Amino acid sequence: MTTTGQTTNERSGGRHRVVVIGSGFGGLFATKELKRADVEVTLIAKTSHHLFQPLLYQVATGILSQGEIAPPTREIFADQKNAKVLLGEVTDIDLENKLVTSVVLGRTTVTPYDSLIVAAGAGQSYFGNDHFSEFAPGMKSIDDALELRGRIFGAFELAELAETEEEVERLLTFVVVGAGPTGVEMAGQIAELAHNTLRKDFRRINTHAARVILVDAAPQVLPPFGAKLGASTQRSLEKRGVEVRLGEMVVDVDERGLVVQAKDGTRTRIDAVAKVWAAGVQASPLGKILAEQTGAPLDRAGRIGVNPDTTLPGHPEVFVIGDMMSLDNLPGVAQVAIQQGKYAAKEIKNRLKGRPPQKPFKYFDKGSMATISRFSAVALIGKIRLTGFIAWLMWLGVHLVYLTGFKNRFATLVKWFVTFISNNRSERAATEQQIFGRLALGKLEHGAADLVTPPGEWNRIREELVARAEEEARLTDSGQRGVRRETVGAGAGSGDSSNTNARISGA
Repeated sequence: MTTTGQTTNERSGGRHRVVVIGSGFGGLFATKELKRADVEVTLIAKTSHHLFQPLLYQVATGILSQGEIAPPTREIFADQKNAKVLLGEVTDIDLENKLVTSVVLGRTTVTPYDSLIVAAGAGQSYFGNDHFSEFAPGMKSIDDALELRGRIFGAFELAELAETEEEVERLLTFVVVGAGPTGVEMAGQIAELAHNTLRKDFRRINTHAARVILVDAAPQVLPPFGAKLGASTQRSLEKRGVEVRLGEMVVDVDERGLVVQAKDGTRTRIDAVAKVWAAGVQASPLGKILAEQTGAPLDRAGRIGVNPDTTLPGHPEVFVIGDMMSLDNLPGVAQVAIQQGKYAAKEIKNRLKGRPPQKPFKYFDKGSMATISRFSAVALIGKIRLTGFIAWLMWLGVHLVYLTGFKNRFATLVKWFVTFISNNRSERAATEQQIFGRLALGKLEHGAADLVTPPGEWNRIREELVARAEEEARLTDSGQRGVRRETVGAGAGSGDSSNTNARISGA
């Protein structure tokens, strides 16, 4: 195990050291806000990209490529001279000694800080049934989206090869668990795929006969949008062929289907190979580490309670923002993380300049949006409720604005134009590795780290390669290439054939 990391303030040139954990919206905007501050910023993230998560479902359904919604973090901050990026998953935070420990493929890095912004986000929650994830991937990462793309398009391919109607029906049944924005968007796009995009592509199966089922224990679709918009969204989904099953909780999941339970306890099995889990989130486990050191409360989703200025109790130098924190019942949406990231960065700048603290953080709600399918969306902006084409146009505009980088905006706009006008999708490539890679890694005791050769072993291999290269060069320089071995060296003669054969064979 290799350990690196700065241990003294002098090594940062005496500047105030700010460590930002997470490259999501909160971490990204906090780091950008510190661009002109007299600080040294170190952003630590377990991925090398910033993920524009609201468009992740479009990667899963073949509309966009992963590169268009996940620009490299280093590229984003290439011109920000006071910022550097470290790859690694943070495994520990020592508040007393102000140290952050991160690990990647068995390599450990310890980074000191003067101010800390924790924006590690949240993962998928299976409500204590983590084994469900083996057969129903979530929607929180590029890996998730690519796996789901493989599972969705792969289901159609296998259905074309199926030998029985029962097998075809199971393969052409798609279940989305969770009727929030992500679930609604996924269900709508899978229905669009089956009923329109793929309808001419297959010869044996009728893709229009595919079933798309949206399941949720809640009594309505899109609860945060209110009853009226929820009912409107449900009608729109059903018009597009989506079966909406509310008040039903998933109680079991396996390779070939799942079991749902109604309020009266009745259980029903749904046979389906392709399943998407879009229900519930669980905050980063770093919340628990911080809670143990500060006594701050954790809610059921693992979010840690923070002060009105987003700092930890007893640690004004530590800010916790975004999906990780619990404050004033704020929703776990991108806008909260963005605004809190800017707020925390501004507070750090104020302190360094001796300015008074800001007022307590106050969230400005810019509204909520969700797409249903092509040309249809819902939007809630203050008291204004919009549905249909106008809401869809607003959704397009807002998401283009917040995409990072001009080239990503341009590429996304072009892909959208082609997809929505021609009803075609350019990102349909899927491989077995995408589908089964996560499961294979999960069977290793230490994950991907088990596939990496330790540095000591690499040194031995390097010595062997150097020796081999030197021998190759010697053979060339001495003119021994293509020369029969029995004629090489002083005193070599014709000899008898048995002696020649022995030398050639290496005896």
